[in-house]
Amino acid sequence: MLQNEVDTLAHELLSASETGQLVSVLPSTHAGFDLDRAYAVEARLRQLREASGHRAVGRKVGYANKAMWRVFKLETLVWAHMYEDTVRHSDNNAATLTLAHPRSLKIEPEIVFGLKRPIVSPALDAVAALECTDWLALGFEIIDCPFPQWQFQPSDFVASFGLHAALVIGEKMQVRQESIVKLVDELPRFTVRMFKNGEVMEEGSGKNSLRSPALCLAELGAAIARRSPDQPLSAGEIISSGTLTAGHATASGDCWTAEVEGLALPPLTLRLN
Repeated sequence: MLQNEVDTLAHELLSASETGQLVSVLPSTHAGFDLDRAYAVEARLRQLREASGHRAVGRKVGYANKAMWRVFKLETLVWAHMYEDTVRHSDNNAATLTLAHPRSLKIEPEIVFGLKRPIVSPALDAVAALECTDWLALGFEIIDCPFPQWQFQPSDFVASFGLHAALVIGEKMQVRQESIVKLVDELPRFTVRMFKNGEVMEEGSGKNSLRSPALCLAELGAAIARRSPDQPLSAGEIISSGTLTAGHATASGDCWTAEVEGLALPPLTLRLN
């Protein structure tokens, strides 16, 4: 795929995001459109968004489940950037969110990390990843699919902002050196319960994010170090580390609460307007 084709596709996907239109022709149907091409489109999207004043503030993870790697013949997880106008911090662990052009929304509970130093090594474990972390929090990621019937390939996912529409972050837990060993034990084992309008929808666990959100962070850092060594995870970046449950369809008027057991994080509530 030539650079002008990358540019054309990036503009088409950006326009669809800004207007709420569906994309009927998947990027993956273009000849030669693989993950290398997808990341080229993702990089162009970042240029376009930042040129319009929307700074990239972090990255989100996709396919944080090795069973999905086998299905899609992936060697690692995938990622896309998040932006200052799509990431927000809750007020007293509650937030109200309005999205301008929703298409087909889903909500996912995730562990979110804030980095205090870069992750540049291709061989980190959970301890080393947490040693690069300033804080962690419970978050809600809202994803929105631009493709009909939620049908897409990993390359389509990467090239369409990772389906990212918004991230809402709850109260932060500081990650201190003396707490890392305990967190390494807790992060695979904690449970999260999702409520929609007061009704229990699903219970998930930290192990659903690549066996532990900390291991997911380590894998993301390693994957980026291998693919884009000049653009590693950097100090100050916010990382959304993969869903802890299935994604649940949501729409205006829904009120969601996530409650955690086994990790010292308070419940987080989000209402969609």
